[in-house]
Amino acid sequence: MLASVCAWYLGYIFADIVPEDSLSSAIENLQSIGEKPVLKAPPPKRQKCDHWSPCSPGSYAYRLLSGGGKEKFAKICFEDELLISEQKGNVGRGINIAIVNYKTGKVISTEFFDMWEGDFSGPMTTFIKNAPQGSLLLMVTHDDGSTRLNDGAKKAIAELGSKEIWNMKFRSSWAFIAAKGFNLPDNIQKEKVGFILFSVLFCFF
Repeated sequence: MLASVCAWYLGYIFADIVPEDSLSSAIENLQSIGEKPVLKAPPPKRQKCDHWSPCSPGSYAYRLLSGGGKEKFAKICFEDELLISEQKGNVGRGINIAIVNYKTGKVISTEFFDMWEGDFSGPMTTFIKNAPQGSLLLMVTHDDGSTRLNDGAKKAIAELGSKEIWNMKFRSSWAFIAAKGFNLPDNIQKEKVGFILFSVLFCFF
């Protein structure tokens, strides 16, 4: 009986000294003995330009995102660098264009041309024609890119390989990637047009 009283007293003192959360943790650890460990998959690694899977070594990753309204801004991403975006402050209503050196992957120039107000078809045509040989031209609309787009500008874009430029309507969403002085692979999506916001993303050598 004396031993029982001593054991109870020691247990009382131990419980009073040791914090309650430590006891709870110890009990949980005892209960978990023998249970199978839960294996959790590591979070997916972010890929260039938000691709779902990594591009092959030596290839370029790009993403063209059309924009509309005041909140959905257009974006052009190339090799995980935002060339045109709201964050950079260089996106605007109309047609947004980024020119990239194909050999180095470095941006040469970016510009947007308002196709709702003013006459910017001429400056845009000059901008396109002044792109050096061996460069990539990435184009995407924000809001409206067709109202003041004249036939001369459409022809300059069509000469780069665009087929949908002639089908552009008021506030059409349009994205296009072209090459000057060389041919892009046949298996990549080069152009898309529609009336909803969308993105075009691909890898190519």
